[in-house]
Amino acid sequence: MRWLALALLLAPAVAQPGYSWIVVLGAAQYGGRPSPALERRLEAALVLYRQGLAPRVAVAGGRLPGDQYSEGEVGCRYLRSKGIPREALLCETQSQTTYENLLFLKPHLSGRILLVTDAPHLPRALFLARLLGLKAEGHPVEGPYPLGYWLKEALYRLWLYLGLKPLPGGHGLRRPPPGAAQSPGNPPGGP
Repeated sequence: MRWLALALLLAPAVAQPGYSWIVVLGAAQYGGRPSPALERRLEAALVLYRQGLAPRVAVAGGRLPGDQYSEGEVGCRYLRSKGIPREALLCETQSQTTYENLLFLKPHLSGRILLVTDAPHLPRALFLARLLGLKAEGHPVEGPYPLGYWLKEALYRLWLYLGLKPLPGGHGLRRPPPGAAQSPGNPPGGP
């Protein structure tokens, strides 16, 4: 019996049906096309959606100065092209950080959510989601991640675990602008 309890404690959390949302956290887009990192996240979310883990998918991410498209609208357009219906998508197009991704989506999310992001990024994203009171679990997207990425994320987590405020420019506590999340049918400044 003790072996079973130990095995359950050490086993990685496996995504199970019953989520309200699959949430794809932002990553770069280039001229209206997902970056390789964003595409990996979107493909993972697509598989999870097709497996029936959640009826809806939210994609987060704003645009950098000079960009014509936001990460959120590019991600939603990508998922629509793969067959996810418009009414099953929520596009957040204003956030600039992981904290803002979650903060701006929070008013639109309910129930259990499944965060989809890079494996090194997931522990910090889950910490921030729980800090915001979201019932979040995670799906790590595997990839060729350099050691520096793992170390940067570990330092960010340590910073947060120590109870220090989110880093300036990285996780500010500002309020979402009006219309921060919207339907993919009417994204600002995009098709």
